[in-house]
Amino acid sequence: MNIETKYFGSMTVEEEKVIRFEKGLPGFQDETDFVLIDFPDNPVFQILQSTKTSPVAFVVASPYHFHKAYAFDLDESIKEALEITKAEHVNVLAILTLRDPFANSTINLQAPLIINGESRKAQQIILSDAYSSRTPLQAEKASVE
Repeated sequence: MNIETKYFGSMTVEEEKVIRFEKGLPGFQDETDFVLIDFPDNPVFQILQSTKTSPVAFVVASPYHFHKAYAFDLDESIKEALEITKAEHVNVLAILTLRDPFANSTINLQAPLIINGESRKAQQIILSDAYSSRTPLQAEKASVE
């Protein structure tokens, strides 16, 4: 399928790569279908791009690149809704807010994106106040392991 993207113009994506957020994202309830686009020459960052609205795109990354001790428990109802049966099918991403200078950029650890790589179902969950939506990236500690 062809989509218009915010950062890369028109591109073709495979239908089976579409990630479905049944409830949309907070503030974007009508946006349910997204694709992950790799950032050129940078394995840490990706773009979560809406398939229907080109301006709706978020820079995302694994929170574990920046905060190795990041941890939380998934509620059973979320596991059911996303059809999660194996931990290795789960991909956790977080939305970044990029700033100039880059050292001032932040990552939203309070509302991670949970993606089942098998079913392609996803949901953004809101965690308790243990994490902040504006956690410093600490980019100098980033790794791609």
